[in-house]
Amino acid sequence: MRRANRFFSPLPDAMPGSEKDTSERIALGKKLYFDKRLSVNDTQSCASCHILDDGFAGVDNLPTSPGAKKQLGTRNSPTVLNAGWQDSQFWDGRADDLVEQAKGPILNPVEMGMPDEQTVEKKIRGIAEYQKAFSSAFSGENPAITYQNIAEAIAAFERTLITPARFDDFLNGDANALSLAEQRGLNTFLKVDCKSCHDGKLIGGETYETLGKENPYENQDDQGMYLVTKDEEDRMVFKVAALRNVALTAPYFHDGKIETLDQAVRKMAELQLDEKLTDQQVSDISHFLKALTDKNREQYIK
Repeated sequence: MRRANRFFSPLPDAMPGSEKDTSERIALGKKLYFDKRLSVNDTQSCASCHILDDGFAGVDNLPTSPGAKKQLGTRNSPTVLNAGWQDSQFWDGRADDLVEQAKGPILNPVEMGMPDEQTVEKKIRGIAEYQKAFSSAFSGENPAITYQNIAEAIAAFERTLITPARFDDFLNGDANALSLAEQRGLNTFLKVDCKSCHDGKLIGGETYETLGKENPYENQDDQGMYLVTKDEEDRMVFKVAALRNVALTAPYFHDGKIETLDQAVRKMAELQLDEKLTDQQVSDISHFLKALTDKNREQYIK
């Protein structure tokens, strides 16, 4: 427990930026998050790829997701749960925060497909219920319905998606919060040095690493941050995935090509640490990772 607290920390009660979130803004953001009218043909919402109902952990559990016109995206949809604590958003870190992230998919031609910000604003302004809701949530602003405020509201809702796990109880001093198998997995996780990348509040999500640091990853089609920066040093560099709720977010990696948690653990050790884990080590680490699941969603682990 003492060692774990050197590398990890319990989830705080609030995400950065939530101090300005009002109940009106959060309610508006929730409505927008689930509203398919934000897409070009009224078929796609934020919740289409980042599902929150029925035990889903803010993902759709598909390798890559279909958009409004049924085209598949090129990257696996990361979870929206606890996302406001990440250093940046998207696999390549191209959005600084939840607000900037919320702006992206709506205008992405493969995702929600709206042509431009003005078209989105005009569409939302034409919906009577939103006229009143935006005036309340962004009182004093004229116009209240702007693309920026649409993203601000969605981010306000997303900042409420905090999912404490039994691991938080353990970090806070409850030795019985983790089973012996989970504690053994935690010890293995530390000993093998998974913590060198997966640490902090989210057990990841705050740094960038080359995928294939020690041994190359088979799929080299997506070159990660290089596509944004054009810097040779950024080839195959991706944001380190946050591991909270990872037991519910298969398939894994940026391309969604790794099907199970055990496979992901084994593959990451090989790629990043040049370690060939035993079956027992893989099993132990997977047991620990399952203890990072939201207490209200643990029942959905298979």
